[in-house]
Parts: sequence; C-alpha cells; structure tokens
Amino acid sequence: MVKAIRFDKTGGPEVMKWVDVEVGEPGNGEIRIKQYAVGLNYIDVYFRTGLYPLPLPGGLGMEAAGEVVAVGEGVSDLKAGDRVAYVARPPGAYAQERVLSAAQVVKLPDAIGYEDAASVMLQGLTAQYLLRRTYPVKAGDTILIQAAAGGVGLLVCQWAKALGATVIGTVGSDEKAAIAKAHGCDHPIVYTRENFTKRVREITNGAGVPVVYDSIGKDTFTASLDCLAPLGMFVSFGNASGPLPPIDSSEFAGRGSLFFTRPTLFTYIGKRSDYDAMAGELFDVIASGKVKTSINQRYALADVGKAHEDLEARRTTGSTVLLP
Repeated sequence: MVKAIRFDKTGGPEVMKWVDVEVGEPGNGEIRIKQYAVGLNYIDVYFRTGLYPLPLPGGLGMEAAGEVVAVGEGVSDLKAGDRVAYVARPPGAYAQERVLSAAQVVKLPDAIGYEDAASVMLQGLTAQYLLRRTYPVKAGDTILIQAAAGGVGLLVCQWAKALGATVIGTVGSDEKAAIAKAHGCDHPIVYTRENFTKRVREITNGAGVPVVYDSIGKDTFTASLDCLAPLGMFVSFGNASGPLPPIDSSEFAGRGSLFFTRPTLFTYIGKRSDYDAMAGELFDVIASGKVKTSINQRYALADVGKAHEDLEARRTTGSTVLLP
C-alpha cells in the first residue's frame, strides 16, 4: 500500500484526505511510477471545488516526475529505472506511486531535476503553446501577461524576453512586481493601485498590444480587451477570479476585429509528436538557462490542504511542488 490524496465530495481544502491506496501492477501499455515531486496548479482547485466536474471519489493532480519501477506488456520504449515526467488526465498525481499509460509520459533529460520537471510540465508546456503556437511571439512584439508573478506568468516573462519581446505584466503587490521584473517583465503593473489598461496604452504610445494572455477571467476580461490593438488576440487560458461572462461577439468587432481563443493544453499535446516536440523545446530552453524554474513553495504532499489555501489566497509566487 502507498499513500495518496483522495476526495469523495467537492468543497474546500478539507475534502482532501491522505489515505492508503492499492496501486497494482501496470497492465498492457502501462507503467508504474514512483513519484518524487508533484506539481500544484490552479486547475486542481477547479476540480476540487467542482467547477470542472470529476467522477467521485477520485484523485487530484495533473503533473509529476519520478522513476519508472515497472512496465506492462507492450511497453518497449521505457524500462524500470528510467526518469520520466508527465502531465496527464484523469487527475491523480497527488500520490506516492501511480500507474498510467506509457503514452502519457516523456523521458526526462539528466539535466532536468525531478522538482523542476514536476513544476513545469503543465505550466511550462502551457507557456510553450501560448508563446510558440497560439500567438507566435516574435522579436519586437509587446505583449501583456496577466498574473505575471504566477507559475505560468514567470515562465512566459522569461521565454518571451528570450524571444525578443517587450513584456508587460500585471501583479497584485510591489513584492510580486519585483519578482516579475527579475524574471524578464519590463513593465510590471500593480493592478491594485494602477489602471492597467491605461498603463498599457501609455507604454505602447496608444497602440495597444497584439496579444493578451489572461488566466484571471471574470475580473480582467473587459479591461484586457481594451488593451488590444486592432486585430489583436485575447487568449483566455484560465479563470482564477471566476468564469468569463456570456460573451457578445460585438465586443470583439467594436474593438477592432479582435480574435478570441480558449486553448487547452491537452488539445496542443494531443498528438504524440507534438507532445514530444513541445516537451523537448521546454527542456532545452530550461537547460540553456534562458528560462529558469521558480519553485518558491514546497509542501509535503500530506499537507496539500495548506498548499491549496495559500494558492487560492494568492499568497504564492512562481511554482509550487508537493513532495510525496
């Protein structure tokens, strides 16, 4: 028996329980992993609260890194002892060990540690598709990233800067502004005392930006649209403040024929070739030093309730890992 987090009803952090589970042996096409680090993401909160429904009872957690301890029949490209990482559905990464499909993991280069990998599989691959595929950022672009001091935000700031972009980012405090600036954000805006739409227009000499990456949702939706240049793209990739309101398409027409997209990581990594290529580029940019991981919080997996409380209260910066 090993330990894992399980919950049988939606609600606050208290619904998560640290319990004994039977993992079993891997079946055809599956592997069993001993996990050394697990990533914490806001989507875990969405599942826990029921915003994103899950069959219950169930587990939580989308990403982890560890060592293969057993392989099932039909698995030829992995063996016991291999270092791997993953972002996968259904949730269940909050565990000491886990069985999952071999197709859901990628091999981990020696240059990338377990904690670093667990902190970037979801957030780092999200940054990759945002910057490289949804709106391909190029040298000379000026972009806006909401929640610039968050896990995805700090990765986007660094990576966009490495691509030659000027980065504007919103943050909730002076402390977070300093963190964002240290990670490549040229113009951190403290939204609690500054009108970020006005500041974006000032910074861009009235032109606006070609893309806004927004994971906040309800509270920033309209103001984010007002930051865009004509033909700009609003990228909604999360809703930390709540779901977007019903959308009137005239909002996009009247502001200059804007584009709207609501991407999800699992669409972008749906093809194995894309998953491998995206992970490869992510690991390369980290190994090169152009993008550094920012693991600013560590909690024992058994204390995940406290981790969720801090995440929801916006007391965290960068990435958080849970240690089984």
